[in-house]
Amino acid sequence: MSSTWDAWTYRTSAARTAQSADIVGYEVHATDGHIGKVDDATYDVGTSQIVVDTGPWIFGRKVLLPAGTIDRVDDAEKKVYVGLTKDQIKNSPELDEGTTWDDAAYRERVGGYYSGFYRT
Repeated sequence: MSSTWDAWTYRTSAARTAQSADIVGYEVHATDGHIGKVDDATYDVGTSQIVVDTGPWIFGRKVLLPAGTIDRVDDAEKKVYVGLTKDQIKNSPELDEGTTWDDAAYRERVGGYYSGFYRT
């Protein structure tokens, strides 16, 4: 990975901007298989992220993935590919029902967790 990895900014390879097609509803694929669907997404500069509904895969749990974890988006196939394994995502910090997008402490935990998989 690049030494300038930013958890909360879409990588160039993901080709996402505020003007891009919305990815809500797209399938999400880890490096080792399908993990769920995009339930929500933001494109705000410096705070971009997606929420993935994992369905029965992790007992209906939703996970927050920083935009920087997305390798690429295939709009034709409606798929999002992330550079993480299923286990890395499964072991991520819990996204509680009451947690909001702007919860700084939660975002810090999530960013710290995923930065361990990227060279910063």
